[in-house]
Amino acid sequence: MMKFSENATVVVVHGAWADGSSWQAIIRPLEDRGLNVIAAPIPLTSLSDDAAALKRTIARTQGPVIVAGHAYAGAVIATAHDERVKALVYVAALAPDEGETVAQVFYKDETHPQAPQLAPDPDGFIWMPDEGFANAFAQNATDEQIALSKAVQRPISVKSIQEPAPATTWKSKPTWYLLAEEDRMINPKTQRFMADRMNATVRSFAVDHTPLLTAPDKVVDIILEAAKATLS
Repeated sequence: MMKFSENATVVVVHGAWADGSSWQAIIRPLEDRGLNVIAAPIPLTSLSDDAAALKRTIARTQGPVIVAGHAYAGAVIATAHDERVKALVYVAALAPDEGETVAQVFYKDETHPQAPQLAPDPDGFIWMPDEGFANAFAQNATDEQIALSKAVQRPISVKSIQEPAPATTWKSKPTWYLLAEEDRMINPKTQRFMADRMNATVRSFAVDHTPLLTAPDKVVDIILEAAKATLS
């Protein structure tokens, strides 16, 4: 088994319309390979709030850290400036540059015909329509996975996607990017643009927007690749 630095930890961050359980199939395989794993619970109330929640989670760890984020969480993990953070892993994730908003990069290129119609409720939160889970969030998922995703979904605040991003960690830390070629939420063309802009190590697969559910082995592999390069 690969030997990692003592107390090495992978902090995983969920995206919009999800919670930490979205990483369920990833956590145990990483722990079986000698890594500590902790899921950061972010409130999805603003990018600043979510960044603060991630900072609190990282503060609970000891030793070197890799931070992995799915979808919206890409914007959040880019705020992890702690010197113990050794690498970032983006899983079909958004990567706004400093001053850009999540909405700007999310809508950079044309949307998929089966992408959900998204609009805020009266309280300023955006919910995923039920059909959006099967049509675009994870079209390759099982009925059981889709049912669970619907049941545990958490809305994202408009503030989260309209707040300009602060200075980005990916300009100074090694970065990996899992590009989802069959993504119906974030255009794969946009993913390629963001990954290239970050000078990320790109691993491209024919997977949907949420490979955490539908291709967990691919997600485990790219995190382990980052860990072997930066934590060993």
